[in-house]
Amino acid sequence: MKTPSILFTKVLSICLVVGIISCDQRQKVNKDNYHNPQKVKAPGNIISLSEASTIYDNYSEHRVSLIEPYEMQRRAPEEKFEASRFVDFDYDTIKQYIAYIDQEAKKAEVKKITKLRLYFANYPNEDKFPDGKKVVHKRQNSIFMVPTLEIEGTNYGFYIGSSGNAALITDWKDNLKDGMGLSFEKKGKSYASFSPIPFSTSLQEGKSMTLNFGQGGPPPKTDF
Repeated sequence: MKTPSILFTKVLSICLVVGIISCDQRQKVNKDNYHNPQKVKAPGNIISLSEASTIYDNYSEHRVSLIEPYEMQRRAPEEKFEASRFVDFDYDTIKQYIAYIDQEAKKAEVKKITKLRLYFANYPNEDKFPDGKKVVHKRQNSIFMVPTLEIEGTNYGFYIGSSGNAALITDWKDNLKDGMGLSFEKKGKSYASFSPIPFSTSLQEGKSMTLNFGQGGPPPKTDF
């Protein structure tokens, strides 16, 4: 009859062998995934370089040709004005932004961010914004983006209210217009009745998730 110590030693040896084999298999799987990552299909809205060149040239002909003369005579005819043709964001900033809005949306119990909505914008011909930040590119066109969520088939840009819940930007805008926040509160309640998320009815701006201040300028010499 085998003693308990001998039996324990054999069981321990078997466990070690199984563990080593399992570890080797995991390492092999990780190595295979590293060398053969899952292939990502191209999005359906990828366009060709010729298409990109065409719409870029259309902007030059039908927009830039109107913007530059207008800006030249509007405020500073003695200054040369060259319309902006692009806005770019640091790649790591975009990754950080997506991770940030995912984080904040999750905390606010937003089930799904549906879109990133880009708005066209124009910087003022002033030294500073109302909040005191410096205006770097006076009069230049730009873009800013906001995340959206879906309510009854319609996408709405949203932010995080001061209560920590999701709130609609359109309601915040209405609050500025009426000066009292009544429409904001009414909409917040009605949306909450059929929305999968709780909505903030705070009259304060809360936490914005709007991204701006990319690098913009005239056409880069190496692109279109």
